[in-house]
Amino acid sequence: MALPNVWHHRRVAESSAKACWICYKPSTSVMITPDSKDFFYICVGHLSDRGFCLPDAEEAAAAEARKKKEEMDREIEKVKKEYEEKQTLKREKRKEKDKGKDKDTKKQDDEEDKEDEKAKNDKIQQLSKTKDEAQADLPPRIYRLNKNFYQMRVDRMRNAELAKRNRERLKNPTLFPSVPNGDPSSSGP
Repeated sequence: MALPNVWHHRRVAESSAKACWICYKPSTSVMITPDSKDFFYICVGHLSDRGFCLPDAEEAAAAEARKKKEEMDREIEKVKKEYEEKQTLKREKRKEKDKGKDKDTKKQDDEEDKEDEKAKNDKIQQLSKTKDEAQADLPPRIYRLNKNFYQMRVDRMRNAELAKRNRERLKNPTLFPSVPNGDPSSSGP
C-alpha cells in the first residue's frame, strides 16, 4: 500500500466545493494521486506555502511544454488556414477583374499580398508571445507534500484500511468463540 508522494492539482465545479483539509473553508481545488487512491480538497493559497508542498518542477515543466506546443501548433494552423482562405478569395476576385486591369493594379495586388503575408507572420509571432506569458502565469500542476503532511495522509490511509479489515473480521462468525456444548452441571467439581 505504498502511496507515492506525487499529487496532481485539479479543479472541480463550484457546486462540488468541499472543505479544505487544512482550514476547512470551501474549496474547488483538489490534490489527487496519479493512481486516484487518495485525494483531498485544498485551498489554492496553501499550494504556494513551502511548508505544505513543493511543486515538482521537472514533471510540470515537461507536461506544460508539451501542452504549450500542441496549443501553439493549433493556433498556427488556424492562422495559416485563414490566410489561405483569404488568398483563394483574392485570386478569384482577381480572375474576375483581370480582364480590364493594367500593370499598376497588378503591382498593387502584389503589394497587398505581401502585406497580408507580413500580417500573418506578425500574428503568429504575437500568438507565441502571448502563449509564453500565459503559460508563465499558470501555477504548477504536480506537487510533492512536505514529509509531515505526507505522513499524515499515509497514516489516514493505513487507519482506514485497518478499520475496514476490523469491520470485515467482526462480520465473520468464526472469529467469536463458540458456545460450550456440554452440560454445565456435570462438568463442575
